[in-house]
Amino acid sequence: MRPAFVFSLFFCLLLALDGALLMDGQNRRRVQDATLAQLEVATRSLGLTDLAVATEARYTRHPAVSDAMAPFMDHPGAIEHFPTGAFWRPPSR
Repeated sequence: MRPAFVFSLFFCLLLALDGALLMDGQNRRRVQDATLAQLEVATRSLGLTDLAVATEARYTRHPAVSDAMAPFMDHPGAIEHFPTGAFWRPPSR
């Protein structure tokens, strides 16, 4: 096989991968826009600035506005004393 042919095959593979990733990204954006539209209706009807899940503790609120270290402000071995803390699973590594 000539090196130019191998390069052409590799380039075509990269183009196909790029096209697949582009289509996947467009599909995910469509799904996210539909979900965002539903959340906007919910927040507008409830009169909220952001869709809050719970108000007990600041780390059980919407994940977009809570900081990562808030659950460990007491100490890492603290027993969970808010029932909505069970809604969030630990982040995957």
